Amino acid sequence: MFKIKHLIILSFTIVLLGLAGCKSRFEKIRLSNDVRKKYEEAMRLYNKKDYSKALVLFEGLAQRYRGLEDAEDLNYYYAFTLYRLKDYTTARYKFKEFADTYPNSKNAEECRYYGAYCYYLDSPKSSLDQENTYKAIDALQLFINFYPKSERAVQAAQYIANLRDKLETKAFDNAKLFYTLGGYDVSYYKSAVVALKNAQIEFPDIKYAEEMDLLIVKSQYMYAKNSYPYRQEDRFNEAIGYYNEYTEAHPNGKFAKEAKQLKDDSESGIKAAQKLLADEAAYIAKYNALNKKSEKQKDSIKKEEIKTPIK
Repeated sequence: MFKIKHLIILSFTIVLLGLAGCKSRFEKIRLSNDVRKKYEEAMRLYNKKDYSKALVLFEGLAQRYRGLEDAEDLNYYYAFTLYRLKDYTTARYKFKEFADTYPNSKNAEECRYYGAYCYYLDSPKSSLDQENTYKAIDALQLFINFYPKSERAVQAAQYIANLRDKLETKAFDNAKLFYTLGGYDVSYYKSAVVALKNAQIEFPDIKYAEEMDLLIVKSQYMYAKNSYPYRQEDRFNEAIGYYNEYTEAHPNGKFAKEAKQLKDDSESGIKAAQKLLADEAAYIAKYNALNKKSEKQKDSIKKEEIKTPIK
């Protein structure tokens, strides 16, 4: 997919240049077979920060310079031209290609770093799919593994921390969404508990830990409250268990009052469920007793009818 974006940028640049006038100096060089002159012009344009025109020339020279002495420098500036044009998807590919092709180059470290950094720049906001975020973390960690003593390794570690923070926010927001959906389908409350627990396993030091622990209690309480009475006692007891985990983890928690109210409400819910079930059992027992008595009376009447001949 990255080639599509790159080709669009390149094609658009060529069209604009074509519209600018026939056979301009740039066009003459672009159409020339003099690769040395093209390379010199590409570098001149790059240094002038005219990256769009420089890209057109670098693009045409990339294949023709393969294996030649200046190929290393050309590919280095080609990658940075893409980076300056904010085509991070193609740039990261070219940076990686450079580092893999020229591992002993003085520019290999820089290119591997910028290849990872392009992933970082392409990482979307937390509400979107985070595939690129995971790839950015892997690329930045790989850079640190390659160059642990580099000054750039410190910055790479900070970028990883930023990306993990984004993933934590994504996980927390997803779990909260399940809680919100519980108002439409009670099973989502249970899903919220599972999602919150899984997020804490994936991110043990997540900054939302206390708020998540409270939401676990709240989700389980709502799950129990909206359950059938015969299931409520066990589910309210689970909510109380999660409350105990909350108080253990956050003895002076800022949500302690709200958590305590959920525990008290759960205890009240257990008593209410027990009373409802007991009343229902008593009603059924009474109904069965009356029904049994009625059956006996019917049997007695039938016996009397048999003993008494019909006149």
